[in-house]
Amino acid sequence: MKDAFKREIDYLRISVTDRCNLRCLYCMPDGIQDKKEHDEIMRDEEIVNVVQESVKIGITKIRITGGEPLLRKGIYDLIRKIKDVKGIKEITITTNAILLVGNVKKLKDAGVSRVNFSLDTLDSEKFKFISNTSLTLDYISLIEELIEHDLQPIKVNAVLLKGFNDSEIPGFIELANKYDISIRLIELMTVGHLNFDYDKYYISKDEILKRYKELKFVRKDSVSEYYNVEGNKGYIGFINPISHKFCSDCNRIRLTADGHLKPCLHNNNEILIKEIQGEPLLNKLREAIHAKPISHTLDESKDNRSDRPMNKIGG
Repeated sequence: MKDAFKREIDYLRISVTDRCNLRCLYCMPDGIQDKKEHDEIMRDEEIVNVVQESVKIGITKIRITGGEPLLRKGIYDLIRKIKDVKGIKEITITTNAILLVGNVKKLKDAGVSRVNFSLDTLDSEKFKFISNTSLTLDYISLIEELIEHDLQPIKVNAVLLKGFNDSEIPGFIELANKYDISIRLIELMTVGHLNFDYDKYYISKDEILKRYKELKFVRKDSVSEYYNVEGNKGYIGFINPISHKFCSDCNRIRLTADGHLKPCLHNNNEILIKEIQGEPLLNKLREAIHAKPISHTLDESKDNRSDRPMNKIGG
């Protein structure tokens, strides 16, 4: 189905929980606020019902997100149920991967074809600092496990933070080359009204490219620009939704864990669909697609941000 600006919307991102086992400083500096009760979160059958209706208007791709999606009880069974919906061609997942090590085969058997996982730093002590936990991630074992079970291409997401991980670009380049993967550096975004100094940590793609001149442009897609070092495998990507926004190519809507459709990440417009079924639900899905704005306006002012923090929207 096309939106009001002739963009084909075929991609639904489903947040299955607003909980997370990390407390990343740019996402949840004050921990999880306004925790949802169990009965406020979409049940499996409700989520599957939304997917069944969404394929009727052209949705073919599903991404499972959170919070941290692997925290949801029965997540593998839920993915299987979504995979069984006729018309769904691809299921992917975005995860912090803490619970994924050792469980990659279970994820693939459930129906996931690709994994994006977050890794803001290669240093275990810095990881504890930015995540505000004592947890660590064995990312080498995880990458090798993903390769073993052919959940590829592998995309690693790192939020770019000035003075924290901008000096780790050589390490990211080396990791990308060793395993032939894409490491995508994500521009810091103001999402939600959080106690975090965005200006202190913001750094632009242009500043990184000036510093690391060995990175040469290779290609771009609707979301990322990809660079690499001549002769290397793998890529360093840049996702810059604010300074180089890609709204003209946006093909997605989002379903929050508590049952709201969000036509745009950086917008407060939401459409409640929890406990709605049949034709009324189908009409709500059409309404969400027609409500997609031509672009976000966060580049004009930080005050134009969504009120929900990212863990309550879905990555």
